[in-house]
Amino acid sequence: MENSSKKRAVVSLGHNALGYTTAEQWDAVKHTAHALADLAEEGYDLAITHSNGPQVSMIHKAMTELRRIYPDYSPAAMCVCSAMSQGYVGYDLQNSLKGELLKKGISRNVVTLLTQVTVDPYDDAFYHPAKVIGRHMTAEEAAMEERKGNFTKEDPGKGYLRVVATPKPLEIVEIDAIRTLFESGMIVIAAGGGGIPVIEQNCELKGASAVIEKDSIASLLAEKLQADRLIILTGVDSVKKDFGKENEEALYELSVSEAGRLMEEGQFEEGTMKPKIQAAMDFLSVKNDAEVLITSIEAIEDAIAGKNGTRIKR
Repeated sequence: MENSSKKRAVVSLGHNALGYTTAEQWDAVKHTAHALADLAEEGYDLAITHSNGPQVSMIHKAMTELRRIYPDYSPAAMCVCSAMSQGYVGYDLQNSLKGELLKKGISRNVVTLLTQVTVDPYDDAFYHPAKVIGRHMTAEEAAMEERKGNFTKEDPGKGYLRVVATPKPLEIVEIDAIRTLFESGMIVIAAGGGGIPVIEQNCELKGASAVIEKDSIASLLAEKLQADRLIILTGVDSVKKDFGKENEEALYELSVSEAGRLMEEGQFEEGTMKPKIQAAMDFLSVKNDAEVLITSIEAIEDAIAGKNGTRIKR
């Protein structure tokens, strides 16, 4: 790896870095922690955020089933499920990373911080929810959710699914605490799953029925911590032009303007690569001397050394 002494990096972990079930996560975080420990060994100050799609969906399903079987139990709101997933993923990741650091003779604290993120109650996403969560429901169950003010959509032949909004993150509530820990040399796991979405009401924070895209929060976290590099780990080694086609082409270096042009051409798929490119562009628009690296957990070592991955610069 390259000598990157005293560099600040925010690392965004995708589903592949965490797995999709409790057993998969247990194994996946060990591999992920090894790669993160390598970055720490190279001198990076690290802040880590992560996806939580499978985890929060699993928790939501479990809590919904508990309520169905035992009516005396209250159903868990999405914000509560998000909080649970932050603690659950952070616990596994924190412990695995601490172990990998000790194997390398590195004594650094790893902490997980429960993180809230404010959103605009009038964000257009609340009027057009699209993020699918939870288990399949019957028509009767879906109607009950609708009566409670929630949104559902039909999955033909399978039933109905609940859908929630994905509003834009405004501010990270605990950013001062994150920054203090980060600047003291600790490795901080924060804003997991996009953070717990909350709405400011007078002097209180109220949980919102929503999820925040983790690429958006990674960009905002990198901006607030003045990171030199935003590392987005996903399922492919590099960004591809004409992805999945015979003429597919790996893109190893991109400027912000080139990335924007390719996005306008429809090169990046909604829900997969497009939000990562948008996050990169958003971050570089405010930190123009920084760099964004998009690659996979398997290729991270080569990517850091400049032998793989996609580097996006101003």
